[in-house]
Amino acid sequence: MHIPSVKDQVSAAEWQLRVDLAACYRLVALYGWSDLVFTHISARIPGPEHHFLINPYGLMFDEITASSLVKVDQQCNKVIDSPFPVNPAGFVIHSAVHAAREDVQCVLHTHTRAGVAVSAQKCGVLPLSQQSTFVLASLAYHDYEGVAFREDEKPRLQADMGQANFLMLRNHGLLTAGKSIADAFLSMYTFEATCQIQLAAQAGGELVHVNPLIVKGVAEAMRVQTGGLGGAFVWPSLIRKLDRTDESYKL
Repeated sequence: MHIPSVKDQVSAAEWQLRVDLAACYRLVALYGWSDLVFTHISARIPGPEHHFLINPYGLMFDEITASSLVKVDQQCNKVIDSPFPVNPAGFVIHSAVHAAREDVQCVLHTHTRAGVAVSAQKCGVLPLSQQSTFVLASLAYHDYEGVAFREDEKPRLQADMGQANFLMLRNHGLLTAGKSIADAFLSMYTFEATCQIQLAAQAGGELVHVNPLIVKGVAEAMRVQTGGLGGAFVWPSLIRKLDRTDESYKL
């Protein structure tokens, strides 16, 4: 596909954000978390306008480039002309989080088999693994209301999420919110692993739960583990991995 570059139409900061978000889409595809064209990752562009970038609806995640990302405002109006539409359900969910959480730059949402399976379990996430402790330290739940294209769902989603960085959408999937694209990606990597491990453990024998006191101290454990950098600690290695496969996301 030939998509004209928008590099000369945006600031250097926005272009870097576009490159990182396109990389995030490609990484989600590389790790097998995409659902054809039906999930979404968004990134807020710095500034008072509350514009954000989201995927061009109809492109596979491994096709997305920095220039193909669609820039929209809080009413889903395109700020830069694009031949691609925006998924209405994707806009409702992402605009709800961006409107309520000034601290969030990136919102990542998936429909993986493991994520949807655990979201359908009454118990939700169980403290069964080291990965689960990071999730449980900042986890919220939102009940399923059907395909999320109705504006009136926004306040309920915002209230359920609060200040959590991990949101389990019941019977639907997983959502992470991060201060950066790298943080949101690392959180989703941990969330997805948590769900896969839980399903595997439940298929075995009697379960051993992690001591609740360990969950309380997990924020400090994460800080130490990443040298205080969070997702930024692993992001350069992920970009190197992606570049060894395909650098076309930078276009």
